[in-house]
Amino acid sequence: MRENARVTSSYKGDYQELVDEISELLGAPATLENRNFELIAFGAYDSEGDLDPSALDPVRTRSILTRRSTAAVRHWFEGFGITRATGPVRIPRTPEAGVYRGRICLPVRHRGVVLGYVWLLDYDPGPTERQLAAAMVVTGRIGALLADEAQHGADLTRELRAVLTAEPGWPRDMAVAELRTALGVRADGPHTVVCVAPWPSADPDDAPSVRTLPGARALCAIPWGTSGQSLVLLVGLRSTDTLTPAVSAATRLLERAAASGPGGAGRTGAGTGGASAQDGTAGRNGGSGRTTAGDGGVAAGIAAARTGLDELGTAWAEASAAARAALAEPRLGPVARWAAIGPYRLLTGLPPEAAHDPALHGLLSPAHQELALTAEVYLDCAGQAGRTAAELGIHRQTLYYRLSRVEQLTGLDLDDGEDRLLLHMALKAARL
Repeated sequence: MRENARVTSSYKGDYQELVDEISELLGAPATLENRNFELIAFGAYDSEGDLDPSALDPVRTRSILTRRSTAAVRHWFEGFGITRATGPVRIPRTPEAGVYRGRICLPVRHRGVVLGYVWLLDYDPGPTERQLAAAMVVTGRIGALLADEAQHGADLTRELRAVLTAEPGWPRDMAVAELRTALGVRADGPHTVVCVAPWPSADPDDAPSVRTLPGARALCAIPWGTSGQSLVLLVGLRSTDTLTPAVSAATRLLERAAASGPGGAGRTGAGTGGASAQDGTAGRNGGSGRTTAGDGGVAAGIAAARTGLDELGTAWAEASAAARAALAEPRLGPVARWAAIGPYRLLTGLPPEAAHDPALHGLLSPAHQELALTAEVYLDCAGQAGRTAAELGIHRQTLYYRLSRVEQLTGLDLDDGEDRLLLHMALKAARL
């Protein structure tokens, strides 16, 4: 395992050396990006014209400064067939697309699979066919390195899965120690955990590469509920004050789930805040944006930031709870942070049987969804009738009638603080 950690930590330098070698062969600075157009290495070359900032264009400048390209840029370049090419591809200048200079793309492949791209700005007279052939040999070495790193990443994935599925105590401590060894110095830095659930694939190994996600340290799939899978991501942070890399990674995973899951983009419905067509409450579409429980979809949860790996189990519990809350309460998602899920921080920690109170059996039946929603909005609005009626889009007298029906069905007194607390928590728990 220590050998794996040393190999992983050396990849960045290896990529830099290989890109510098290509820059020397072609007489121009080259950049290496993975297949998702995320910058891995930038090779400098001592040529005044090519290093002149005025010679760059907005696309190349953004790639270097932000270490990634936009989806529109990726789609435009892929339109030239670079994902299928086995040799150099010349791309003409297109000022209207922000590409002020032509490009030469060298696809990086390993065993027939494209893993990335080497880019250089085209120039006059440009590299010879012999130079390009020599550079393609180097891209083969880069492809082998990318494939090797992916393999080590899979090993790290197994270590993360071991930590999250181990019983508390000594087995988990051993798994954490192995993961810490694999991560090396990165293990002591700030991080958080992201949970995306339910992941649309039933195959636990059918997950995106950890290299395609910003800040990712390790990724694995573990069981979710009785039959599904959740995707879990360990994300490195610059500091514990910001979760931006985790939000970016969670958003990208949700996009992947929407594209690959049954029903396509419809599977992310949990995060849209839209209402169910069967609901019949006039204000739900135009006012509250609430839905009843069980709308389904895919959502992501993010744990609080931490330093070190000692609380990895707790972080996973927080991320999982936040994902559950986002699935239950669409206005919390599609990406919910543990710190922002309110009462669900408590409710997600309760066993399922503790969340069912016999007083609410009648109110929670399918025939009374409208009444349950009315009671929940009323309690969310701190019992203010005017706010509640406005959010639901109903007349205040209609509200009073519905609340009296709620009291009849439950036997609870909405003027009593403890009865209101019980009803509020039970309604929230029902969403889970």
